[in-house]
Amino acid sequence: MHTPITENLLVTGPTHDLGGGFVVRRLLPTRKKRMVGPFIFLDHMGPVEFAPNSKTDVRPHPHIGLSTLTYLFEGRMMHRDSLGNQQLIAPGEVNWMTAGKAIAHSERAHPEDYGKKIKMEGLQIWVALPDETEDQEPSFRHYDRTQLGEHTGDGLRHHRDCAVGCGGATQNRARWRGPLPLPRRRQNHRRA
Repeated sequence: MHTPITENLLVTGPTHDLGGGFVVRRLLPTRKKRMVGPFIFLDHMGPVEFAPNSKTDVRPHPHIGLSTLTYLFEGRMMHRDSLGNQQLIAPGEVNWMTAGKAIAHSERAHPEDYGKKIKMEGLQIWVALPDETEDQEPSFRHYDRTQLGEHTGDGLRHHRDCAVGCGGATQNRARWRGPLPLPRRRQNHRRA
């Protein structure tokens, strides 16, 4: 019987202050692990508690040739992008942005949260696009809790449109219906 080789790697990652104490820890890439499948960056935001009137906005910045998946555990933020999208993301929801040939976006505090003490924690997963789609038109899709899979103890039950778990090694597979085709293994990727 063949036993797969697994590698246990504890990654703490360097931290970067995006302003106002909004700290992001980059868990991928590392010296020992450049990519995991199509995942080129894995950023952990927080956990952090911001004092009232803290400057927590991530200013507009561009991306090309990749997608980002943003998931919040705590807090909320407003996504704005060059396509004209404005979308609140809250815990348990996903923002899936495909940069393709180019998109610029920002993440900002919700206007109702200015002047309040707020907590924030989340993940942003950066996904390399396959060579044949890295120059596609940019897109943005928001998934609320009702559109995402639910953990059921013995696997993952999928809803019709989903971003998390689709195409993965789960007990119950679902057909991909999001804006990003899952990439095949690639040798090179562009960094944003």
